[in-house]
Amino acid sequence: MQTIPLPSKVEIKKNKENKNQAEIIIEPCYPGFGVTLGNALRRVLLSSLPGGAVIAAKIKGATHEFSTLPNVKEDVLEIILNLKSLRIKLDTLIEEPIVLNLKAKGEKAVKAKDIETIAGVRIINPDLKIATLTDEKSSLDMKLWIGEGRGYSTSEEFKKNDFEVGVIICDAIFTPVIKVSLNIENIRVGDRTDYDKLILNLETDGSIDPLEALMESSKILVNQFGFITGDKEIKKEEKKEEVKEEIKSKETAREEKKKKEKKKK
Repeated sequence: MQTIPLPSKVEIKKNKENKNQAEIIIEPCYPGFGVTLGNALRRVLLSSLPGGAVIAAKIKGATHEFSTLPNVKEDVLEIILNLKSLRIKLDTLIEEPIVLNLKAKGEKAVKAKDIETIAGVRIINPDLKIATLTDEKSSLDMKLWIGEGRGYSTSEEFKKNDFEVGVIICDAIFTPVIKVSLNIENIRVGDRTDYDKLILNLETDGSIDPLEALMESSKILVNQFGFITGDKEIKKEEKKEEVKEEIKSKETAREEKKKKEKKKK
């Protein structure tokens, strides 16, 4: 049976002005496979890559998200919305949420760089504006809970956590990929002109390189398809066969050694 040919080229064109943007070209794809591969990669890129985000916040002087704070331009709801745009890079896997503190005083714009970080946690967009203090006597005191997840999660999913009283639970955008678009062009392969050229335009939030995001998404798909095709079971059987062959070879070597010893006697 004739096999479906695989693409032979993957080209990465990074944006010189923005290192978080890249054009990824995969070619030549068998007719129809440009859309098949492109849609699968796009869905995984947007929904399945891990990332960090604010899942809850406690703001001194605020009892709920509809509260207002003295000498602060934004209300609490606006501050929470700004926190949802905070992009976080976690260098290690975390099982429990990490708590970060933000304290600011005086007339100023409070930005993400004012958050007190710890080892293993990096703020990708430090210039993100969180709130505006309008008076010299103004102050903002917050505790932020950082969690790890994939895609998008609603606040309902975090209510199982044992947060302290007065904590406002947030929706969280974990995905490190901001947007992905795909385009399919026809290219010639031999006498055929209906092969596909898959073009993916990818932008991340800076916590992951576009190429790395593509590779991780591809691995996720390979693992899922590998389970369906039974590749994991095949690998287990192959290992068993290798062990059996090794045992047989050792037994054969022992028998030959015994025969040689008998001949000497």
